Amino acid sequence: MKRGFTFGKYLPFHTGHEALINFALDHCDELIVLVCASSAESIPVEVRSGWISQTYKDNPRIQVIDFSYEESVLPNTSVSSEDVSALWARKFEELLPKVDILFTSEPYGDFVSAFMGIRSIIFDKARKQWPVSASMIREAVYENWHFLPDAVKPYYQRKVVLLGTESTGKSTMAKYICEAFNATLVSEAGRDIIPDSNDFTLDQLRLIAGTHARLATEATKLLKPLTVLDTDIHITQSYAKFKFGEFLAISDDIYATNKADLYLYLGADTPYLQDGTRLAKHERDALDHSHRLTLDEFGIDYIDINGSYAERQRQVCDLITNMLP
Repeated sequence: MKRGFTFGKYLPFHTGHEALINFALDHCDELIVLVCASSAESIPVEVRSGWISQTYKDNPRIQVIDFSYEESVLPNTSVSSEDVSALWARKFEELLPKVDILFTSEPYGDFVSAFMGIRSIIFDKARKQWPVSASMIREAVYENWHFLPDAVKPYYQRKVVLLGTESTGKSTMAKYICEAFNATLVSEAGRDIIPDSNDFTLDQLRLIAGTHARLATEATKLLKPLTVLDTDIHITQSYAKFKFGEFLAISDDIYATNKADLYLYLGADTPYLQDGTRLAKHERDALDHSHRLTLDEFGIDYIDINGSYAERQRQVCDLITNMLP
């Protein structure tokens, strides 16, 4: 039986790593994937190993092992050095059971395997088949999204929520963002459940909260880098307080589903369009105040978006671009 191993930082795990692992599986009976994480790196080792374990959850021939280390003891470098390779080879011999083959994509694979007295197989050394690196992804995750395996994408997904009172252009802005950033849209559930803002019940607000959370969960499963929520649970809560003088009892799961990376509040400085189903303007403005009080009470840090529609678009695009990894 041939037992192979491969190692790396997987910061992050990408399709090039996946191709190397698949290649290794074709050339050995069992494969150990050693995830090496230094104390100076930001993503925990268990997150990285989880990406690989999830990707190969149905393959019993793979064993994923975590290894955390101090950079003062072991060098954190990808430079092909015989001295560095000797240090790591000794550590690998301590950590791993008997192995026969080392699979890498780097020249140092030959050095490490020589010190361990095992065979070395180097895959795609010139990176012609898989022109990707972890550093390339770290520098621009959004642009290199297609190089991330599905198990990794949720870690880098971002969510933006559009907030504001009635007739401030939230739905129009949400659609604009989705077109500009190829994002997934979670439309406002309230307009379907409550056709008229002047007439609704607490039970309808509870239904909105549950429906919106379900739609948000389904949207993130599409694994696009950005999800846009047209309103959220805090606005539903504001309607409850505004109309009935009390907040809804809402589960932590619903709050977690609505949690966003960026909250944008569209100001009421746009022309008010009354379609017959909205609040009177003075009530709409009072609701705007209620929304802001509610957001403050729940500790939501939001950014005001004002000005003409073109100015709003520029503000929103700049904020989202700066937010994306």
